[in-house]
Amino acid sequence: MKKTCTLILFLVSGCFSGFAQATKPAVGTIEFTSNELTRLIKKDAKIEVIAEGFQFTEGPVWVEKEKMLVFSDVPANTVYKWTAAKGKEVYLRPSGYTGKTTRGGFMGSNGLILSPDGKLLLCQHGDRRVAQMDAPLNAPRANYVTVAGTYKGKKLNSPNDLVFNTAGDLYFTDPAYGFEGGLKDPKKEIPFQGVYKMNKAGLVTLLTDSIEQPNGIGFFPGGKKLLVANSAEKKNGWYIYDITSNGSLTNGKVFYNVRNEKEAGGCDGFKIDKAGNVFATGPGGLWIFNKSGKLLGKIKLNGIVAANCAFTPDGKTIFITASNYLLRVKMQ
Repeated sequence: MKKTCTLILFLVSGCFSGFAQATKPAVGTIEFTSNELTRLIKKDAKIEVIAEGFQFTEGPVWVEKEKMLVFSDVPANTVYKWTAAKGKEVYLRPSGYTGKTTRGGFMGSNGLILSPDGKLLLCQHGDRRVAQMDAPLNAPRANYVTVAGTYKGKKLNSPNDLVFNTAGDLYFTDPAYGFEGGLKDPKKEIPFQGVYKMNKAGLVTLLTDSIEQPNGIGFFPGGKKLLVANSAEKKNGWYIYDITSNGSLTNGKVFYNVRNEKEAGGCDGFKIDKAGNVFATGPGGLWIFNKSGKLLGKIKLNGIVAANCAFTPDGKTIFITASNYLLRVKMQ
């Protein structure tokens, strides 16, 4: 049996006024299951709450040019930005539902990404599309252009997460979380939840319909393997696929199975670093694997659900969206 070392870390209150910060109870712990994790996260790293007061945070992406993190509050139909100087500020509203009929549920944006030409793309649950913000990053406006909205003439479910390959093709997941009525919502037009590819010409191709609720998505370094999270109840886990020369998927298999975990949270968004290490939100917090699927450790969170994460360009800091919080860990 492997010996697990747990390092208990204390929450640092998100205060940006320059005054002393108050110490609060620990928000979580960093669990070093393997000594390999010490190469990624220093032993005295802290889990910080740098912003709070949201409904449910998701989809973070670091914008280096503006030195800001942008992230979704899905039920609030809002994208926020966070900067070290000013903390949290509203960045974009509405972010994912622009209709006139009042509705609830997960209607806002979810996954966010910068396109190869520096445009902000949003997975819009309420409008059921991948959209591009038609405005500069430093002057955001709720003007949107549809990037992907249909498959074979039928409206998508509620795009959730997305990633570009090196050729500029867009891969995205399309679960049913944006419907107020879930899988049985009468507005649902496609009978499955798919993983799709859209090429630069705008053609949307179905890659797989076998994942009950496809969620996070990402490429391993080299672009020849794709990882997809399944967040369906009792199906929690991550699947890895080989990518063929035409961009389709083959040889799908389980990367890591957590369906028997009892802690709260599904397998949601994740990021893969330059060495192929996977930082994946899942039951109980953020799971960290090497490229072979070996569990290195966890950033375990107390009573809050981790939904996604993002790195700074140097890979030394990770931001985690979790329930009504935005967290930060300075790993190195």
